[in-house]
Amino acid sequence: MILERFRSYQSQDYVFKIAKSEEDLEGFHRLRKAIFCEEQGVFEGDDLDLIDETMIPIVCKPMIAGMEDEVIGCVRIDEREPGLWYGSRLGVSSEYRRVRRFSAAASVRNQQPCNAGLGAIGAGLIYKAVSTANAIGCEEFLATVQKQNARFFERLHWQPLRSIQLHGFEHMLMRADLDYYKPAARVA
Repeated sequence: MILERFRSYQSQDYVFKIAKSEEDLEGFHRLRKAIFCEEQGVFEGDDLDLIDETMIPIVCKPMIAGMEDEVIGCVRIDEREPGLWYGSRLGVSSEYRRVRRFSAAASVRNQQPCNAGLGAIGAGLIYKAVSTANAIGCEEFLATVQKQNARFFERLHWQPLRSIQLHGFEHMLMRADLDYYKPAARVA
């Protein structure tokens, strides 16, 4: 008898959206804590700061049988000066970091490219973040990106500006190409 290892199911259908429900917000904060406090050790206890008071939380959730499952990706955006937006705390659950594409239905539903060959969940979150800000008055979109992730952002139409130290780690300040990230047709 040959026993083959069963691969856990991963949906190819996802929704990227602004977190509004209590469930989505709890998942957003739970995932941030898991990634930035427990896994990476960047923060102790929690990663909350003053930006959380004015940020727009964005989440990714897999769709299973047409229903949303738990939060598996997160990012926050905030406007720090009129027209100047930042993205921060981008994270993807470890089980979903190897997803390289999502379905055409997810691309249409979310009004964004599939980004085949790239980390689809992270790329989708970045696209949702920048296109959302672009729809509500963004003139420049910046992010401080952990140095090891800078090349990923460059492949997604970001320009490195300068290296900076943040929370004891080397980061790269980067700027998004707003011509690539078309304004979201709906901000939801």
